[in-house]
Amino acid sequence: MAAVFTAVACGTGSSQNAGTIHFLGVWSGAEQASWFAVLKPFEDSTGIKVSYEASRDQDAILTSTVAAGNPPDVAGAPSPQLLSQFAKQGKLKALNDAVDMSALQANTAASWIKLGEPLNDGKLYQVFAWGAVKGLIWYDPKNFQAKGYNVPKSWTDLQSLQSTIKSSGTTPWCVTVESGSATGWAASDWLKEIVLSQSGPDVYDKWVAGTQKWSSPEIKQAWQTFGSVLGPRGSYVYGGPQYVVATNFGDVGTPMFANPPKCYMLNQASFITSFFTSANPSLQPVTDFNFFPLPDINPQFTGAHVVAGDSFAMFKDTPQARKLIAYLTTADAQAIWVKRGGKLAVNKQVSLDLYPDALSKESAQIIVNTQIGKYDATDQMPADMKAAAWADLVKFIQNQGQLDSLLAHLDSVQASAYKS
Repeated sequence: MAAVFTAVACGTGSSQNAGTIHFLGVWSGAEQASWFAVLKPFEDSTGIKVSYEASRDQDAILTSTVAAGNPPDVAGAPSPQLLSQFAKQGKLKALNDAVDMSALQANTAASWIKLGEPLNDGKLYQVFAWGAVKGLIWYDPKNFQAKGYNVPKSWTDLQSLQSTIKSSGTTPWCVTVESGSATGWAASDWLKEIVLSQSGPDVYDKWVAGTQKWSSPEIKQAWQTFGSVLGPRGSYVYGGPQYVVATNFGDVGTPMFANPPKCYMLNQASFITSFFTSANPSLQPVTDFNFFPLPDINPQFTGAHVVAGDSFAMFKDTPQARKLIAYLTTADAQAIWVKRGGKLAVNKQVSLDLYPDALSKESAQIIVNTQIGKYDATDQMPADMKAAAWADLVKFIQNQGQLDSLLAHLDSVQASAYKS
């Protein structure tokens, strides 16, 4: 650890006047606490102060501050798309000289590095520190056992299980999608996972690239499949459509852990465990919550998973910013959040033994063993397209009958969003 920080500090020692980094991120609550835990040894070792600004409306803030010529020194984003757009505009600083490229290539999968090279010119503009695997269906094993429910092994099994739960008088699913200006992103996770599993990586890639229309049979079918999860008029989801769109995504598990449970399953990425235990510290992984991967819809695409990650980019080339970027690529930095729960390391040198529970370890192994892995679709789409998709998914949840008009609207947004 000392060697890492010596390399990062580059001779500054632990001076208390080593400068400041203005950092823009999105983390709040438990996630913010974990981020501060990551920063503490960096600040202690280098004497550099990280001035953290948090906002879920990151796209708008970055767009306005970059346009005004006053962006943050460094930004950490849950989506690489906007940062990639800034790289194409010449607004980001290349990181090849800020990080140890040999170590990065040795310790990080090539797919993660490639995501940070949006210009395909060999220059690195983003680095990824932590990832998450999506398409995990969370449940309370005790509740399943009490009802005699079995973990579904196929999509047909999952459909049968939700029908059984519904017929018992309880809604099968917990779904919540409120997230301030980003409301709807949690619903998009359902859609992108369904597209990949149902229609495969070629359709998925064309959809991301803007060449697969939203009204195409494949994408429309994915919306309809999502509708079959929601049920007629949202009857398969606890609280109904209004509760779904008004309740914060982090509170999705609250009804599932109620006594008696008000729903039995929820779909969320591996990070959600930190929200479970933050709301209810008595909950224990495996015994109180467990997961199974979303069953394959089309056997032709078995083993398909959507992944996401936190990317970091440098708007101002300062010695302090370089040191922070270099630090975040190290196993020591990434291990701090891993041990606290809620994140999966991108650096391969982070031992599986450091994960706080068996579920985190299993999630990390899923990323390693994924046969068809694709990065979060809407996070790679232009900002206007992403925002429209999230908003129209909220409208779909409220009224599935307007699907054709929503898809037509998204086609029109797609026609213009990819030109900018």
